Amino acid sequence: MMKPDSIKSNEITDESEYQQRHQWRRNFLRGAILAGTAATTTMLYRRLAVPAGSIRQAAGKQTGSQPAADGAVTQPMPDYASPEGESATDYDDITGYNNFYEFSTSKEGVAPRAKNFVTRPWTVEVTGLVHKPRTFDLDELLALGVEERVYRFRCVEAWSMVIPWIGVPLSRLLSLVEPMGNAGFVAFQTLFDPQRMPNQRSSVLPWPYVEGLRLDEALHPLTLLSTGIYGKSLLPQNGAPIRLVVPWKYGFKSIKSVVKIRLVEQQPPTTWSDYAPEEYGFYSNVNPGVAHPRWSQARERRIGEWSMRNTLIFNGYADQVGSLYSNLDLRRYF
Repeated sequence: MMKPDSIKSNEITDESEYQQRHQWRRNFLRGAILAGTAATTTMLYRRLAVPAGSIRQAAGKQTGSQPAADGAVTQPMPDYASPEGESATDYDDITGYNNFYEFSTSKEGVAPRAKNFVTRPWTVEVTGLVHKPRTFDLDELLALGVEERVYRFRCVEAWSMVIPWIGVPLSRLLSLVEPMGNAGFVAFQTLFDPQRMPNQRSSVLPWPYVEGLRLDEALHPLTLLSTGIYGKSLLPQNGAPIRLVVPWKYGFKSIKSVVKIRLVEQQPPTTWSDYAPEEYGFYSNVNPGVAHPRWSQARERRIGEWSMRNTLIFNGYADQVGSLYSNLDLRRYF
């Protein structure tokens, strides 16, 4: 098993302690940073101006009675670690600063428009080149074993967070459906329901939102189907009830509110790489050496901090995932 960057799980600030100790700083910084970026987020990604990930120890116990942790939490896995010395982003920022175009193109507009989104009952259909196609309901997914992991999250817009996710490794789900030998890719689809996701009535993007991974990327131990953050169930604005998390790729690859997973032979269509292929490639690996056509990716702003920081190749997970792309020209296949 590949071993990620090390961090001690006890270095991750407890949510309540973080909020108490940093209430004043959070409010001030959040207001300053969000004000600097809000004007740009009502446009499509391709029209944006440049805007101003360990398992946390689960201790083998239930995290709570909420859906995010109804499944049995697995024993701690010290082979996985979040970035050393990096504190988790505040819960309010994670849940209040969101891209989810199905509800709104404004980051601060997503949460209020999504607050009544109903996430139960919910099923995920897994089909295609598999020996055992199956439809999982949310409780069946949770029963596969919930783990807590803290990953960096890097948006293509050059802002970032560190998020304590809860979820099920995607490989665990795929093992149950038994991929066929000719399966090379995994295609994902978001719920399409304009009544429940009102911005799907607009033409801001082609709907439904779709994404894809190579099969080896999907099976990588870091790839997660998340059902929660900070020990709590995902809120609608974060992609409830289940979303993909691929920490070495830009955030738009981490498709939200997933209802369909299909294994296919050829590279599947993906929303942003099809809509603007000159700006958003299929792979979308975090790479400071490959600029977006309209801004550099060499630096990023961590939400909750003043200063910019250097972007890391593969978002800091090169030791774990770099071998997946050893024969790939990262500038051509961006």
